[in-house]
Amino acid sequence: MQLLHELKRRARHAVAPVLGIGIFGYFAFHAIEGDRGLFAYFRLKDQIVEAEQMQREVAAIRAELEQRVSLLRPNHTDPDMLDERARQMLNLAQPDEVVIFTKREKNRSVGTPVGVPLPPLR
Repeated sequence: MQLLHELKRRARHAVAPVLGIGIFGYFAFHAIEGDRGLFAYFRLKDQIVEAEQMQREVAAIRAELEQRVSLLRPNHTDPDMLDERARQMLNLAQPDEVVIFTKREKNRSVGTPVGVPLPPLR
C-alpha cells in the first residue's frame, strides 16, 4: 500500500514536466515538419526559384513570338517570313529544294515540310 502511495505522489510531481515536454515536442515537431515548418519553407523557396526560371523562359519564348508576329503585320510584311509561314502552313517546298527532316523542338509550333512542290509563282 505504501508503494502505491509513493508512486501516486511521484506521478503527481512528474505530470507537469511530462506534459510540458510533450507540448514542447508537439510544437517543435510542427515547427520543423508542419505545413508552415522549416522543410515546407525550403520546399517553397525551391518552387519559387523554379517558377521564376520558368517565367523567364516563357518570357523569352513570348518575346521571340512577338518579334515573329511583328514581321507579319499587314502594314509591314517581311517577304521571307511570309514565304516561311506559307511553307509551314501548307507543308510545301519548291521542286529544286532539298528537304531535311529534323526532330521537332519541344513547345514549338513550327511545322516540318513534307517535300511537296509549290505551284509556280506568277
